[in-house]
Amino acid sequence: MTPQSSTLKVPGANLYYETRGSGPVLLIIPGGPQDAGVFSDIAHHLADRYTVVAYDPRGNSRSTFDGPPQEQDLDVHGDDAARLIDALGAGPAYVFGTSGGAQIGLNLAARHPGRVRALVAHEPPSMMLLEDPAPALAGMRDLHDTYRSHGVEAAMQKFFSENGLSEGPGQDEAGPQDGPPSFVPSPEEAETFARVSGNFEYWLAHGVMPLSLYRPDVEALRGRPVVVGIGEESIGQPIDGMGKALADRLGTKRAAFPGDHMGFAPYPDRFAETLHLALSGA
Repeated sequence: MTPQSSTLKVPGANLYYETRGSGPVLLIIPGGPQDAGVFSDIAHHLADRYTVVAYDPRGNSRSTFDGPPQEQDLDVHGDDAARLIDALGAGPAYVFGTSGGAQIGLNLAARHPGRVRALVAHEPPSMMLLEDPAPALAGMRDLHDTYRSHGVEAAMQKFFSENGLSEGPGQDEAGPQDGPPSFVPSPEEAETFARVSGNFEYWLAHGVMPLSLYRPDVEALRGRPVVVGIGEESIGQPIDGMGKALADRLGTKRAAFPGDHMGFAPYPDRFAETLHLALSGA
């Protein structure tokens, strides 16, 4: 299914978004350096039940600033998502955010509750809610310092290695592989891979620390229809502890999703069905 591509002018930037399907709006918020293209497969599996809208957060890929790059601000990201929902004329929308996009979704739900019918926050890096966030924050500061002292490639290799993430097309924080790929990507996958790789420096320079330091407004979110998602293969990993800390403070349930932090890439059909069930039960 070919998506309909559009742009929305917001203060200081232009947002690129893609629309597929029909039904209630499901807004997909990418994480880290991701963009809308990463979610084409799960959007395909959900388009018979939702109007699926995935977008590039400002600073990523086709969502460009009016001027020079700006430090990421979760309130600005939350406002962008709210403006997009308003522009769609969607009323309250279903929202799915993953990784840093889950942090944006939490900001949206806390500050613009009337725009959110239900939110699934998949593996949010909510380290500030940990009983002792110092070790996790030290790791992210070390990553940022590695970028500043040794560059993008060294920092991304460090990030992949320390988080057990794959390096390849369609992955969350995908980077260049050391050897030949194990499969031949489609032209669309190759194009997405190139765009996402081009976002690494912006994410390292302007996104890593703001996303890590963001503390979701638990008081504003408590009692709201929020589901915290965790990958079945992420259990026991640091991101699992962060998701548990958020769910415990909200008094909400957690949903087990296929795969790990990027489970939507290798398991789009199962991931889409799990997401649908989580939204339906929120």
